[in-house]
Amino acid sequence: MLRENQRRFKFDWLAIILFLLLVGFGWVNILSASHIGEIDSYFDMSQPYGKQAVFILLAFLLIAVVLSIEAKFYERFSSIIYLLAVLALVGLFLFGKNVNGATSWYAFGGITIQPSEFAKFATSLAVAKYISDMQTDIKTLKDQLRTLLIIIIPAALILLQNDAGSTIVYGAFFFVFYREGLQQLYLIALVAIILISVLTLKFGLLICGILLLLITIGVNLLLRKKRPPIYMSILVLALSIGFAFGVQFFYQSILKPHQQDRISIWLRLEKDPAKLEQMKKTILYNLHESEKAISSGRFTGKGFLEGTRTTGKFVPEQHTDYIFSTVGEEWGFLGSSLVVILFVLLIVRILFLAEAQKSQFSRVYGYCVASILFVHFMINVGMVMGLIPTVGIPLPFFSYGGSGLWGFTILLFIFIKLDSNKINEW
Repeated sequence: MLRENQRRFKFDWLAIILFLLLVGFGWVNILSASHIGEIDSYFDMSQPYGKQAVFILLAFLLIAVVLSIEAKFYERFSSIIYLLAVLALVGLFLFGKNVNGATSWYAFGGITIQPSEFAKFATSLAVAKYISDMQTDIKTLKDQLRTLLIIIIPAALILLQNDAGSTIVYGAFFFVFYREGLQQLYLIALVAIILISVLTLKFGLLICGILLLLITIGVNLLLRKKRPPIYMSILVLALSIGFAFGVQFFYQSILKPHQQDRISIWLRLEKDPAKLEQMKKTILYNLHESEKAISSGRFTGKGFLEGTRTTGKFVPEQHTDYIFSTVGEEWGFLGSSLVVILFVLLIVRILFLAEAQKSQFSRVYGYCVASILFVHFMINVGMVMGLIPTVGIPLPFFSYGGSGLWGFTILLFIFIKLDSNKINEW
């Protein structure tokens, strides 16, 4: 009985401590970014920091529930959990509340719930369940398409709700597939797609086509003994140029003007000083102010509650997607580095634990967790610093919001529960 109790509570405390540090430091920065005047109560429900404090307390309740459920439950009922998540996303088209142009929330009185945040762990469970099935071979096209369908359904529903940021996160599952044996050809194709897209937008179709031709010739010269048939090289070149045409058409005819402007700034396409100055006052206002806040923090920062740009509310909604700019201003390079280190340690720890799992289901789910956290972290921090185009995506455990905090908490602690049960998986 004693051994059973010890096994039941043998959770990975390093991952839990990293989670607590991120949540705690996140709340401190939300307090700094959202407080107005004197702070009478840390649980003031009229202020974001007060609401977030309550969200954190409720997150601990969720943790208790997740850890108290038998580990096999998550594998056994993964399909049902996934179906419920998809139905919740579909229901938004009938009962959803529109906020800032996105119909992504259910409103219950003064409370709003965002199903897309919970769909991430539901999709992770479904992917892990399907890949770990004995009849599934991720190396076959049939199973690749079926697994892709599991991901596309919630991603498409979220995209139709005008939430492109949350949709991008579903690309994180590519890392999971690659770990489970997806052919290297897919990785090469992904890199080629990104490269062609950037070259087309940056230099135009003509120069991109010439570069692709030179690359094709260079590859054939390097692979003298293993040179592919000439028709194969011509086919790949034709498909690449055709894709470049598609990228240009998508950019000019499909993307909205504000989306074009964000990509234009990222790739330094806009050269008109007058238009650049105008964009800094409109579409790029948040990013411009965020960059100034981060740079003003210098090495050690201005100190807690001492950030002039943060307390002056120069960055709109700074406690949500742009919370990292508060860290940069008030805690400087040292504090920003600490946040990066905490995230890296948590992600690496999850990967380490995933590799130690004895069941494929637990391993795949662990990789799903690590990949989702990595993509969120990479995109959010890169966006706030102007390294990638602006995308509305929260920083896990840091950004304000109950649905986001609860969704990430459930995502992580399901894996912690699975990890605690690996002794009985063999």
